[in-house]
Amino acid sequence: MFIRGAGMSVFDVESRPAFIRVMEAVEEALDSSGLGLQDIDAVFVSNSEVGTNGERQRHVSPMLSTLFQRKMPIINVPAGCGGGGTAVWNAIRYSNNSSADNVLVIGYDILVANIQERVTDEMLMGGERIYEQAEGMIFPAQNALVAQQYMMKNAVTEEDFALVALKNHENAFLNPKARFYGRKVTMEMIMKSPVVASPLRLFDCSIPCNGAAALVVSREQGDVEIAASAVATGNLSSFEREEMTSWGANRDAAAAAYRQAGVSPGEVSVAELHDAFTPVELMSYEDLGFCEKGKGAELIRNSETVLSGRLPVNTSGGLKAKGHPISATGVSQLYELVLQLRGEAGKRQVSNARCALAHNIGGAGSTVAVHILRKAG
Repeated sequence: MFIRGAGMSVFDVESRPAFIRVMEAVEEALDSSGLGLQDIDAVFVSNSEVGTNGERQRHVSPMLSTLFQRKMPIINVPAGCGGGGTAVWNAIRYSNNSSADNVLVIGYDILVANIQERVTDEMLMGGERIYEQAEGMIFPAQNALVAQQYMMKNAVTEEDFALVALKNHENAFLNPKARFYGRKVTMEMIMKSPVVASPLRLFDCSIPCNGAAALVVSREQGDVEIAASAVATGNLSSFEREEMTSWGANRDAAAAAYRQAGVSPGEVSVAELHDAFTPVELMSYEDLGFCEKGKGAELIRNSETVLSGRLPVNTSGGLKAKGHPISATGVSQLYELVLQLRGEAGKRQVSNARCALAHNIGGAGSTVAVHILRKAG
């Protein structure tokens, strides 16, 4: 299977309708694939149902059918923040088990233009509602506990987390479609930002925004091969896990993806990781095999994951600075990696990029999608 086309709207907080953002992403994806809507056999879409244009429109499949003026299978794939990556996984399997030659994948969300209490509540539905959230264990608090454990076990500091934020903001500064494009962020700004849930500060947290991304997944030869597509599921509750600083679904999805692709972590040229909170990026270095357990902070201290480093991570700016419109995130990660493998990433371009990994999480490590792309030919 191949990714023949990729597109993405600007990630921002402007109140433009979802339809416009979706069509921007779809048109770019189709243009870059050389195909038209008439060539698409099915659509997989992920959207968190917080609203599409300020309304409570949950039944998005017929809405897209009307928008595209096409009658074809359109399947909605909800999986929280991991919906985009999971939609890609479903699209690949649908194509492999049907006569579909070209499948369109869309991820989109409008978070900022909607009623914020509603948006917050919908986002929290990706976690354990009955016991944890009822006691205040929402995502920032949950990840603060992860951060505290990670710091105690591995002699990690708040400055290490800040280095992750700084790196991702430096990359987003160069990305015209990123939420923080052209905005300079310094280490001092990060370290002086307000505490959200100790030890996490404002700049340790990803930024919700509005946006859409799209891919054309195809049987036909393209310049970017999908070498692996894996999804793993863990526990919903953080208290049902053996440990907080390593997530089984991360490890399982990564192991399956490496096995499918026939590559090792050391062969990955560039990666987009799910940095919903800065400690999660460091922890994911370990879970995905980029370093030994407990050594994640060493990679950021040694500048190994910066744009010019051994393994550039989150060249787009990541969820931290590119932005996190929930269901669009997993698809936008693959958009960035397609640009990298095609040599079209501009000032963010990684030299000699040939193998790329995308890592998308739903909940706090509850659902994980890992994709490995390879430059064809």
